[in-house]
Amino acid sequence: MAEKQDKEKQEKKPKQPRPEGAKKEKKPKGAPAEQADEAVESQPAPPPRLIAMYREQVVPALTQRFGYKNRLAVPRLEKIVISMGVGKFATAGGEGKGKIEQAEKELGVIAGQKPVRCIAKKSVANFKVREGQETGLKVTLRGNRMYEFLDRLISLAIPRVKDFRGLNPAGFDKGGNFNFGFGEQTIFPEVDASAVTFQQGMNITLVTTARSPDEGRELLKGFGFPFRTAESAKER
Repeated sequence: MAEKQDKEKQEKKPKQPRPEGAKKEKKPKGAPAEQADEAVESQPAPPPRLIAMYREQVVPALTQRFGYKNRLAVPRLEKIVISMGVGKFATAGGEGKGKIEQAEKELGVIAGQKPVRCIAKKSVANFKVREGQETGLKVTLRGNRMYEFLDRLISLAIPRVKDFRGLNPAGFDKGGNFNFGFGEQTIFPEVDASAVTFQQGMNITLVTTARSPDEGRELLKGFGFPFRTAESAKER
């Protein structure tokens, strides 16, 4: 047996020496499936569909309606501001502080961005507000996040409003900005209705580059905003 083992050792080829300066090759870690998942995650997210809709449908329609000679003169969305008034909780002590934190969490879930706490600049005795108290929450959305929120607002949130008859078409200011509000936060599907302990309304402002209410109204109609008509007002 010993002679047989010696012959096997002699038959084995000796290992070739590694050249100087050469590093040992390392095998890639992780399974092929994990590498594929990493490749998918590294790809950029697709642009919001309302951006393509604005370029392909809204811009030509507005140009034909108002006769713009320059593409940059066509109205567009600049930002969306979502705000909540929580001043009634500021004077409620510890319980009110907890409600402010809960409202802040819900607004962050709705907007996909952390809200900013607004502080009172001066004291108002009639409203029991003192200077420095937290009286509101605010979120400002721009870019892709703005269009994603607008898409969810039109497609999911507004259809969940009870007894909805359309948005007020007179809610525009002289600069073509549109203001409207909701009485409760549960119309957004991102908010867990079973965890909501109190109803909290909010105000939404759509800031546009329009120069008149008519231009701003046509811009939002192009996105599919359901404005109230004369027929729906009669039914109501």
